[in-house]
Amino acid sequence: MTNVLLAGESWVTVQFEIKGRNVLRDSQYGEAADRFVSTLETIGASVTYQPCHVAAESFPRTKAELDKYDLVILSDVGADTLQITEQVADGDTDVDRCALLAEWVRDGGALGMVGGYMSFAGKGGQARYGMTRIAEVLPVEVASGDDRVETPDGAVPQNEGVPGADLPEEWPHVLGYNRTTAKSDAEVWATVRDDPFLAVGDYGDGSSFAYATDCAPHWAPEGLLSWDHLPTVWSRVLDRVT
Repeated sequence: MTNVLLAGESWVTVQFEIKGRNVLRDSQYGEAADRFVSTLETIGASVTYQPCHVAAESFPRTKAELDKYDLVILSDVGADTLQITEQVADGDTDVDRCALLAEWVRDGGALGMVGGYMSFAGKGGQARYGMTRIAEVLPVEVASGDDRVETPDGAVPQNEGVPGADLPEEWPHVLGYNRTTAKSDAEVWATVRDDPFLAVGDYGDGSSFAYATDCAPHWAPEGLLSWDHLPTVWSRVLDRVT
């Protein structure tokens, strides 16, 4: 069984409603990891899920804690959440959990990144992974600015060859993705509009993958989330990197 730590895929929405001179405030908490977790569990993985606010406090701080897992996946959670801990915010030094992850992968661990507004470079460049050591680990080069490509007309991923899987040439369309550039030694398993859609690679004794779109709406519509071949795709990814 593959032990997976999934961090991210949560948010808090704050709403202001103005009625004349009165301002009404409301907030709502949301998570979007359930479909992805279900898919991973379908292929035999055991998933520990940390929403963004939990990851801020409880994401592993030592290699020993990371060694409990075969694979760590970051999905729609920016580098600030891992690097600006409570201690750092108070002006003290603390472990750089992005650097820790990179060293753990170099020594044999596995890391994956799933796309979103706070993945790779992210919206306005705010995810900021290109400025961390995680950029060394991923099989793709992370952009320095906003890397989102919105495709409301639907962009169709193209199968470039997933080892051990008989998959269609065209996959269900996506409504957006993070634009990256494949590193020279990366294995690009699928592309979308000539950009990497799914890429895997090695780093030291470990390995990594980059999945350019989200694991939930809006970028990942129902057609992709319920695609019969999606569990096969993720099974091949886990087989390759763990």
